[in-house]
Amino acid sequence: MSRLRPLYILCLISILLICSLSPAFAGERFTDNGDGTVTDHQLGVMWAKYDNQGDIDWRAAQRYCRWGPPQIMGKYDNWRLPTNQELKSLFVRDKKYKGYETHCGQKVKMVPEIELSCGWVWTSEVKSITARVYNFQRGYHYMELKRHWKAYRALPIRDLQKGK
Repeated sequence: MSRLRPLYILCLISILLICSLSPAFAGERFTDNGDGTVTDHQLGVMWAKYDNQGDIDWRAAQRYCRWGPPQIMGKYDNWRLPTNQELKSLFVRDKKYKGYETHCGQKVKMVPEIELSCGWVWTSEVKSITARVYNFQRGYHYMELKRHWKAYRALPIRDLQKGK
């Protein structure tokens, strides 16, 4: 028994050391790139840090996202509208998280690294004359006419790739 005691203590110290260092090795999900973009390491994508900052219909949102946010236009390529699943991954379901208030006065439970000006964001998913919208106030999605624009936003996303 006395021989096992040093081994037991060594194992316990090793476990405690590994547990205390694991957050450092795990890394954070988001990195603010300091240029109006945020890298999402979990999804392997880059988000615009801000949406388009105004009401927009789906077709205009698609064009806005294709060219990317004006402040970084030309710096990166392959911008697009996000899928519903990509947007859903940004919703914070933790009941303790209060979220933040957008410019339009809506409280959203969006990850704090990305700032929305209002809580409804167009997705790339379409069906005839409708497109899917994600609601960051309540964490659900629905289909809306593409021509509607009031309070809807465009949030560009791009897949990470080598080069640009």
